[in-house]
Amino acid sequence: MNDPSVSVSKKLSHYLDKEGRLKVWPSRRTDQLEALRYLAARLPGTEWSESELNDLLNDLHTFGDWALLRRDLYDARILDRSSDGRRYWKRA
Repeated sequence: MNDPSVSVSKKLSHYLDKEGRLKVWPSRRTDQLEALRYLAARLPGTEWSESELNDLLNDLHTFGDWALLRRDLYDARILDRSSDGRRYWKRA
């Protein structure tokens, strides 16, 4: 799952395990946004069902809160979703 094409800052690297998964959710919003951009860059493809996105996010972190990540990716306007919440996609 470790993608060498995705850049990682020194600060963000403190939040990642050896496989490049997010170990903890940063407390500072600037660090959270960097983590969200990192996760989005590691998502394969550009559109997913809600359950597909949940599974992908589960593979990208170890702290067990894929719903937090999914909501924050949407709230940060990194991902968009259908009005019924069944489809998600990367914003242009």
